[in-house]
Amino acid sequence: MFRGLGAIFYKETIHIIRDPRTLFLMLMIPGLQLTIFGFAIDLDVRDLHTVVCDLDRSQPSRDLLDAFENTGYFKITEYADSDADITRAIVRGTARVGIKIPEDYTARLLAGETASVQVLIDGSDSTVAQQALNTTNGIGLTQSINIVSRRLGTDSLLPLEMQPRLLFNPAMTTAHFIVPGLVGIIMQLVTMFLTAFSIVREKENGTIEQLMVTPVSRLGLMTGKLLPYACVGAFETTVVLLLMRFMFQVHIEGSVLLLAGFAAIFLFTALGLGLLVSTVAATQVEAMQWAFLIMLPSILLSGFIFPQETMPAPIYAIAQFIPVTYFIRILRGIILRGAGFADLWPQGLCLGLIGLALLLLSARRFHKTLA
Repeated sequence: MFRGLGAIFYKETIHIIRDPRTLFLMLMIPGLQLTIFGFAIDLDVRDLHTVVCDLDRSQPSRDLLDAFENTGYFKITEYADSDADITRAIVRGTARVGIKIPEDYTARLLAGETASVQVLIDGSDSTVAQQALNTTNGIGLTQSINIVSRRLGTDSLLPLEMQPRLLFNPAMTTAHFIVPGLVGIIMQLVTMFLTAFSIVREKENGTIEQLMVTPVSRLGLMTGKLLPYACVGAFETTVVLLLMRFMFQVHIEGSVLLLAGFAAIFLFTALGLGLLVSTVAATQVEAMQWAFLIMLPSILLSGFIFPQETMPAPIYAIAQFIPVTYFIRILRGIILRGAGFADLWPQGLCLGLIGLALLLLSARRFHKTLA
């Protein structure tokens, strides 16, 4: 059944070693991508350029502006004299937020009346706008509570006290959320490209037909070509996990052996995906186009950045057929939450079933293509 496996494995290994482009792709690209994207992708909103129109110019108004800056989300970069100046700064793009404090701000507070502060937020970036809106509302609530407490006395108690506590990522560091998912995305990208290009290159050169007429069995040929890239994938996974641990200081809270086992299942699945691409594409350019067509949904729909729970039901259903969806859940479960096998076996089972289906479909198309 596996006749000729050793010869094909040896041939493919020599081919990888002698191909400088493949070696560069294998050794440099995963670590380079993780380093660049790990530092570049930052969902933390801070130091939003803010323009201020303070018509009151009093100590209470300065205290309010200090409260905005002390959150770390706002950075006062310019001052304005009117509403038109604030709007112009936001339209120009030099400010993302505008704060207008009316001239009767202090007088209303001293009189026990409600003082209104206008905050204009650039809504062209919904993520930034939502964070700025939530922070503004929080500042307003906190300042109101402080004023009411001073009026009623320092010993007055609030009727309700919330005590939230963040688990697993208390500092809300973006790297702890992004980098584990990025490991899965990069590994699928590199492994799929290597496998697809390897077989398509053989088809372009006409050498794969020559191999088919040798005593090598079809299964031996397919397995022999995939195994070297499985070893490459295992090496790359080790490299990116080490970078994650020592460069981004993301500790693996769970079992490393369990993570290695699930990573092997994912590599098996990613190789099947690459093999499927190679059976559809006739040239390396076409293989690259198919690979990018697969990668875009993998990034946008897998839960890597956007939560799947917020997606429409049909899109959510499609996302469940993307292999990296389950690997990202496994990565974040083991690395961040210290989850065990009992917690993650359903994800591993789904990942394995998708991998098996991909390999069977690829093998069927491989036979039909080269028969």
